[in-house]
Amino acid sequence: MSLETVARQSLYRQTHSRGGDLHALADRRLLGRIWRFAARHHRRLAVFVGVSVLGAVLTVATPLLAGRVVDEITGGGSARVVVLIGVVIAVVALAEAGVALVTRWLSSTIGEGLILDLRTAVFDHVQRMPVAFFTRTRTGALVSRLGNDVMGAQRAFSDTLSGVVANVVTLTLTLVVMLSISWQITVLALIVLPLFLIPARRIGAAMARLSREAAAHNATMNTQMTERFSAPGATLVKLFGDVASESREFGVRAGRVRDIGVRTAMLQATFMNSLTLMSALALALVYGLGGALAIGGQLQAGAIVSLALLLTRLYAPLTALANARVEIATALVSFERVFEVLDLVPLIRERPSAVEVPSGPVAVEFDDVRFSYPAADQVSLASLEEVAELDHRGGEEVLHGVSFTAEPGQVVALVGPSGAGKSTIAALLARLYDVTGGVVRLNGTDIRDTTFASLKSTVGMVTQDGHLFHESIRSNLTLAAPQAGDDEIWEALRRARLDDVVAAMPDGLDTVVGERGYRLSGGQRQRLTIARVLLASPQVVILDEATASLDSESEAAVQQALAEALTGRTSIVIAHRLSTVRAADVILVVEDGHIVERGTHDDLLARGGRYADLYRTQFGRTTRRTCVPAGPHSNFRCGNAVSARELTACGEWEDVLSG
Repeated sequence: MSLETVARQSLYRQTHSRGGDLHALADRRLLGRIWRFAARHHRRLAVFVGVSVLGAVLTVATPLLAGRVVDEITGGGSARVVVLIGVVIAVVALAEAGVALVTRWLSSTIGEGLILDLRTAVFDHVQRMPVAFFTRTRTGALVSRLGNDVMGAQRAFSDTLSGVVANVVTLTLTLVVMLSISWQITVLALIVLPLFLIPARRIGAAMARLSREAAAHNATMNTQMTERFSAPGATLVKLFGDVASESREFGVRAGRVRDIGVRTAMLQATFMNSLTLMSALALALVYGLGGALAIGGQLQAGAIVSLALLLTRLYAPLTALANARVEIATALVSFERVFEVLDLVPLIRERPSAVEVPSGPVAVEFDDVRFSYPAADQVSLASLEEVAELDHRGGEEVLHGVSFTAEPGQVVALVGPSGAGKSTIAALLARLYDVTGGVVRLNGTDIRDTTFASLKSTVGMVTQDGHLFHESIRSNLTLAAPQAGDDEIWEALRRARLDDVVAAMPDGLDTVVGERGYRLSGGQRQRLTIARVLLASPQVVILDEATASLDSESEAAVQQALAEALTGRTSIVIAHRLSTVRAADVILVVEDGHIVERGTHDDLLARGGRYADLYRTQFGRTTRRTCVPAGPHSNFRCGNAVSARELTACGEWEDVLSG
């Protein structure tokens, strides 16, 4: 490897280093964990080191053979010997090329294998993390662990390890040979070395600072582009933003990146020109001092040529080893950042003795359930949230002794103001979180004692946002039932009143819905998520504002489809619009983490309590009766506006918004 190549690599690695120090080399636990990943490739690693050593030996052989050729020529040697040495040089060159290819194959095989192991480990581990982890973590920071940090860890084996081994061997052999030829020239060559290393370090450090600043500006621009180029972001800017201001802000950062690029290019050019000058001075030293020694009879002419060629073999490994500290520290930082994610313990875990949810119609029971959201340090990392320190305070209790039972086939509605705890109850039933007190049971079995697969097949949920992946309609639906055929998919779409819409699309089930389903209308997105649950056919269904995004016509159609599809299944329905839960078997009024009222629609209205207040808030303070009056208020004629309390006298009535 030439001195120029090593210098370029040195600048690149210093520029892109992540910092860190070598104290981590004393961390036996860290090194042990690294070795456990590397040990899976131990045989190839051993071959890799051996081939690297062979390559280093061949590197030193060529200068010696070249010097021998010169000696044969100047000493009046045999042409046959010169030709033979030339053949040997050619064979060595071929061997070097072959060894380089084998080394590269082993390097890439080990490196890519390590990337596969690390990425798979991190991806699998992250998928087991609770929802609280994802609500706090910045997605870009997490993705970086699977990208930049894994690649940095991989380079420790594919580049750093081979480089250190090969360079140590090359440096040792080169020094031994050069000292044996001329100790004076060798010592002077070593004295000149700092004139090269010091500028390399200073320029490398300056380029690293510029690189980090450019990376920060690029990250900000990427964030701005990602947010503004998405359909919701572009819409928001067009509605409320200032396009000119957005362009100016982007232009300022892009201009700074341009300036940094120019300065970096000039620093690199200055360094490479300095390197060329140093190489020329080093060769001048060899030829000048060596020539003087040769004329004085202390050196042969071939020795001068060998020393000149060996000089690059001396500077190159010395430079590389001088910067190995940066490479090793960077690799260790990458490993630490990867292991940092792997060390996060998932709060939701499947117990070794987990059982299946008992078969048949399922009853849901909440028994004195209490819950507090986990503190940040329990589920996240400061580096993933991009904060200096995580909040160690525990979350306040949001559910206080919630108890209720939904019998098999019953529809239980949760109503109440925003933030009352309704969605939290639903999340606990789906085991997106674990209770901090009390127990949630399915057919008498604590859900913490059930297997993940059994719970997932038993409980289905339609979330409020109706999230879809940037994939086809078929892929989004079969996420819930991978083995479902087209007939089953179309039946689920028919029940969700979406089959005609999908059939009219050019690609039908293969239509890509766009990022977060944005190519579909809000009602279509929600109906598609409902179709997904219908396709899964769980015994327990949670509808968290499932019809919130639908117009009146679509809502009526979907409500009818749900009533048909959910017959015989236990349902937990969360709704703000009370008109959607009037037919529920039980209505639970949730407020400040407590169930403050429970009963049927008629019963709760008759009590004139919190539910009646909510009802009057939505439908006005008065309601027009359309019934034949009965009871103590029979003197009220049909059509009179009466209070909710007076409605207890009615046999039949309907809601009509007053005013």
